[in-house]
Parts: sequence; structure tokens; C-alpha cells
Amino acid sequence: MAEILVTGGSGYLGSWCTLALLNAGYSVRTTVRDLAREDQVRAMLRRGGADPGDNLRVVRADLSSDDDWADAAAGCDGVLHVASPTLTQTPKNDDEMVRPAVDGTLRVLRAARDGGVRRVVLTSAIGAIAYGHEPRDTPFTEADWTDVTADGIQPYQKSKTLAERAAWKFVNDNGGLELVAVNPTGVLGPVLGPDYSPSLTAIARMLDGSMPALLPFASGYVDVRDVASLHLLALVEPAAAGERFIATAGRSLWMRDVATILRDRLGDRAAKVPAKEMPLWAARGLARVNPQLRQLRAALGRDLAATSAKAERVLGWKARPIEDTIAETADSLLALEH
Repeated sequence: MAEILVTGGSGYLGSWCTLALLNAGYSVRTTVRDLAREDQVRAMLRRGGADPGDNLRVVRADLSSDDDWADAAAGCDGVLHVASPTLTQTPKNDDEMVRPAVDGTLRVLRAARDGGVRRVVLTSAIGAIAYGHEPRDTPFTEADWTDVTADGIQPYQKSKTLAERAAWKFVNDNGGLELVAVNPTGVLGPVLGPDYSPSLTAIARMLDGSMPALLPFASGYVDVRDVASLHLLALVEPAAAGERFIATAGRSLWMRDVATILRDRLGDRAAKVPAKEMPLWAARGLARVNPQLRQLRAALGRDLAATSAKAERVLGWKARPIEDTIAETADSLLALEH
């Protein structure tokens, strides 16, 4: 049985990637920063319908240190590098987020190369594609890269862009290792535990009434289960080697569209979802002083539409309707409260 390393197994996407691998018959080795989280990882997988038993090994490895990565990757057939350093507060400077992302990615790639791994699938982001551009009428594609020198580019977008660029440079310079990048838009879907994506946090705030008004921006969204399935295709399909793939479901949505879907699908349970959109001038002013909104400054007033046509054409990947995903996201978040 092939064994695949998944970095960040306690995270939102990492846990769904682990589930997808286990369901496909793989053995999984997954990293956590603290082995005390193994019970939580296994509980999340059971919540997702899998009881991995001996088909899952949880090992310690931290992206901020060289320690343990050689052992983590040794003997694995492939690597899904899903983990990314996170900060609990706004960084004082960009390097606080950029350096750990770049250095952590290179640590994983070196360990994979030295361990004889054939292919690494890197979880990048739409943040490495869609920012720093002039307004446009056409959707973003894998040919686009975020301009990290543009005004308003935030540390997260910069970290994702520079980490992915560093990964491609490493593979081109060293050889012997295949790389595939997956670039999801806003990731939604059922939650397996308390750790989930920023896109889900926005849905949670809409549901609980803590978001007083809707921000004026539009982006793509995609189901976490579909992102996991794209990672598997990227791991096994020969045509994926050396390519980037955007993961997004259909058209982009303004936040007011997401709110409408929540009200239509949830009825009374969406009673606290705001209906009013914040004026653009007010949103931009708030983003200057609110650390939580600062990451969205460059997106305000913009439609960051992207297309998954390449993943559909090359890999046969298909995303489920995003309306269903939004409803299931809300159902899952409401259930988590009880």
C-alpha cells in the first residue's frame, strides 16, 4: 500500500486530504507540531466517516525547524504539502509570515527530494494569482501571478506567492522531483473540528450576527472536498506534473450573493445574516484600521473571478454546485455550536 505524507494533518484542508487518501486506499503519514494533537486528528477523521487505525501515522514536524522532516518524508511515495505557517495576530512586518512560508516549503521539498519522493503537491492559493493586477473583465488563470510589489498586497498573499515561486525554483534547479501546485479560491464546506479556513469564519460571522454589514467584493469559492479530490488527481495523474491548477466552483460571488444563498437555503436559521452591503468608501476606511479586514484591502470593490477550466480539461476534475456547499457549510457550523 502506497504511503503519502500530508503536512498539517490537524488543519481544515489537511484533514480532508487525509480522508480522501484513506478512502482511496492509501496509507497516510501526517505531520503535526505537537503530538498531543493526534487524538484530535483521529477524532476529526472519524467525524468524517473514516477510522484509519494503523493506516494513519501521526508524526511530529514543525515548518519552522529542520528537525524531523527527513524522518517524516523517508519512504513516502508522495507528499501533499498542505500546511502553512499561521500567525495569531497581525504581523509587524511581512517577513514574519513570508519567511516561515518560504523556508517551510523548502524544508519539505528538500526532505522529499532526499527521501526519494516522486511528486509533491503544493497547496498554494488564489492569493498567489489574483492580486496586484489592474481591473479586468476576464477571469484569472494559472498563467497569472500576484505582483507582490503592488500597493496593498498583504503578508498572506505575499507569503503564498513567494513560497510557490520558491518551490518552482527549487524543483527547476534541483531536478528529480515533480511538483504540482493547487491554487484554491475561498474554501468552504463541512467542518470536522474547530480549525477552519478564513472563508468559513466569514460564514460563521454572518450566521451569528457579528458581521453588521456585507463587504463589497467578489471572489470564487470551492468545496473543501473538491479541493481534496484535486490534490489526489494532482498526485497521481501524469499530465499534472509541472502544472498549476486553480480550484474554484463556477462563477464568482459577491458577499451579498452568499448572504442571499444562506437566507434562501436556511430560512429562519439565517435570520441574523446581514442584508445590507457596506459602502465601498466605508469598507476601505475600515480596512485601514481593522487588522481583520486589512487582508482584504486589495480585493474591496473588485471581482476576483478565476476559472478552473484547466483542471477540468487536463484532469477531468469537477466541482459540486457552490450553492450546495454554502448550505452544507452553514449546517455544519450551526451543528458545531451545539
